[in-house]
Amino acid sequence: MTTAGVPTVLFSLPFEPRQLEALGLATLIGLLMGLERERRPAALAGVRTFGLTGLLGALAGLLGDHFATPALMIAGFVLVAVMIIAANFRQPEPNDPGTTSVIALLVCYCLGAMVWLGYGRLAVMAAVGSTMLLYFKSELRGVASRLTSQDWRSVLQFSVLSLIVLPILPNRGFGPYDAVNPHQVWMMVVLISGVSLAGYAALRFVGARYGAPLLGLMGGLVSSTATTMVFSRHARENPAMASTATLVILLANLIMVLRVLAIAWALSPQVVGLLVPGSLLAVLIGTVVIGLDWRQMASQGELPVPQTRNPTELRAALGFGLLYAAVLLCAAWLSDIAGRGGLYLLAFASGLTDVDAIALSTLRLYNLNKLEGLPTAVSILLAMLANLGFKTFLAFLLGGAGLGRRVIVGMFAVGAGLAGGIIWLLNTTL
Repeated sequence: MTTAGVPTVLFSLPFEPRQLEALGLATLIGLLMGLERERRPAALAGVRTFGLTGLLGALAGLLGDHFATPALMIAGFVLVAVMIIAANFRQPEPNDPGTTSVIALLVCYCLGAMVWLGYGRLAVMAAVGSTMLLYFKSELRGVASRLTSQDWRSVLQFSVLSLIVLPILPNRGFGPYDAVNPHQVWMMVVLISGVSLAGYAALRFVGARYGAPLLGLMGGLVSSTATTMVFSRHARENPAMASTATLVILLANLIMVLRVLAIAWALSPQVVGLLVPGSLLAVLIGTVVIGLDWRQMASQGELPVPQTRNPTELRAALGFGLLYAAVLLCAAWLSDIAGRGGLYLLAFASGLTDVDAIALSTLRLYNLNKLEGLPTAVSILLAMLANLGFKTFLAFLLGGAGLGRRVIVGMFAVGAGLAGGIIWLLNTTL
């Protein structure tokens, strides 16, 4: 059959468009990584070498599929490794053993093969991440050089908590109501330790260089209670800094509300809709109160960085785990024998010193269908309200009446938002 004297077969492609797309994407991945390597004049592999290596990975995958054997992909990997290592022996870089370029080129080859095998999106993500690692060499060295022995211990201890202890714990319920699941209990320990460690790292590298606002935000992420204690004492020792201390304390407690909301969203998204009105109302009113006196509060001076207990230390992790398990059992027991009233009393009492334990325990009971959404949300809001009251007391006790009067206005504003959320939730049941 012909069309205008030209055989129809000439209009059919001898390959699929997907195959051409894979070859092009593999080449582009190599070009991206190669562009970064071109920044180093002494590098033996640049943009052309990396581009061709990515293409070689995809071609090896094509040939491997055609001949139904993975040997060709393995042979290509070995060939690339031998060639770049040989090149480094023949022309070594004076200030670099060349190991980074060797590994980067092998990664590029593997990413090209991944594209052909159908993992194009994952390969692109890995390519961008690899290029960032290559580009930020000096910055990463700077971070490593600034890490203290305490910082390394924190990272290693968190690795033990999450990668060694967590996988070996049984994932089933024990005790009354089957409420205590060791795996889930430790998962909560890992979650809270991870969030606190992130804030600790931010405080460690940012410090007080960017002033009170950022210090309040980071301090709230690590521990709003510790931040309140540190800056209350600071205001007593240096009364001229009372305005700045007030700003830091109020910001830290606003972040506490958002932190609990984020944890609830990660664990039980269905409950977040019940928490949002009260939490956002608290943040909105608190932000307005802070904004009215922002310039007066944000006076600069030498600010202390809150020194919090290492959240990844095994003793601290065990302490929180035991507290969480105890609150979990008490919440299940009181909810069963005393109804919502007993649960709310427990939430208020435990929230005075620790919001995380009661928040996580009620969310856990909700996920087990042992607690409804409304009492779960009310308990969390009550715990945050009690916690704000306790920290207001700390501001008066440690910072004196002057700081206490400043702090109580903002704390009352945030608490009013939480109380409004509680009233709204309770009225929905009437």
